[in-house]
Amino acid sequence: MRIIIIGAGVLGASAAFHLARAGAEISVIDANLDGRATAAGAGILCPWISATEDASFHRLYCTGAEYYPDLIAALNDAGASDLGYRQSGAMLVSGDADELGSLERTARQRAAAAMGRITRLGAAQARALFPPLRQGLGAIHLAGGARVDGRRLAASLLQAAEFHGAKLSCGHATLAVEADRIAGADIDGRSVPAERVIVTAGAWADRLLRPIGFETAVEPQRGQIVHLRLDGVQTSDWPVILPPGSHYIVPFDAGRIVAGATRETGAGFDYRVTASGQAEVLSEALRIAPGLGAATTIETRVGFRPLAARPLLGWVPGIRGLAIGNGLGAAGLTIGPLAGRLLADLVTGESGLIDLTPFDPGPREQPKIGALAALR
Repeated sequence: MRIIIIGAGVLGASAAFHLARAGAEISVIDANLDGRATAAGAGILCPWISATEDASFHRLYCTGAEYYPDLIAALNDAGASDLGYRQSGAMLVSGDADELGSLERTARQRAAAAMGRITRLGAAQARALFPPLRQGLGAIHLAGGARVDGRRLAASLLQAAEFHGAKLSCGHATLAVEADRIAGADIDGRSVPAERVIVTAGAWADRLLRPIGFETAVEPQRGQIVHLRLDGVQTSDWPVILPPGSHYIVPFDAGRIVAGATRETGAGFDYRVTASGQAEVLSEALRIAPGLGAATTIETRVGFRPLAARPLLGWVPGIRGLAIGNGLGAAGLTIGPLAGRLLADLVTGESGLIDLTPFDPGPREQPKIGALAALR
């Protein structure tokens, strides 16, 4: 079966890997646009305590994190192991004892094997695990919390897809439709036939789909994320820091610390670092962890999250053979690898790990809240 995947972020790269591994003939096309969410995302894997009331989404979100061990093993078999992944734990921090109590109750009510041990920590214990932390902040520590580098993850998925025979190319695609069936795609004027096409083009998907009469209601949400470096400090084992609200601090190896993030709905595709955005991120980071004040500012990354009320995973209505994966919002690096597997199963007719009915791209009832706007 010949399949074209348009968009090589983590979702598209995962679909390519799983399909190529299953023996399909895969072509991955990517326009290499500035602002892909995969390239900017912080990579927090700690979905269990999200505020969503959407049960179907919460299950998808948690299963996405729990899929990582299987994914890592499969990538290792293909010689792709450089993901920037580490299960270093996560700490929900607060200076309010009542708030910590509420967070602990929520964590214990939602306890799952992948969450690991749940421990309430005093301020001194929390600072021992994350030394830059402000004095007086206690924490709920979740041992199963992890982080991953989105750029390295996507590159490893594509490397593994190539290992299994996938072909990668850079270019701008338009969809080729004959009557009510997908016929393939035109890549910079070159016709490429295919029996199936999967659109995983993130915030830009409507540019592909609108000409064939389908719109996703996905909009770009700009996120600005600041990368810092603590010279000479070993930060590999430091936990992810999750204060109340939407900001966070994510330690990586070799003293690299990621602080995020703005959530700028309505900014369109304005690919700029703004003074107010950088000030917001740094002020929130230093409020929680003043010990980062001496860190070197390395860069600020900008990404456009594909924001929707709920993910879109399934067949595009009215066009046979055309599938879409989109709308993961701020949860993309958690759900993306699993979503790619689910789309691969859909296209090949395999039984999926999760029922995709709640995420069908056709007309459907909206969830209780626009949960993806608030997720990290």
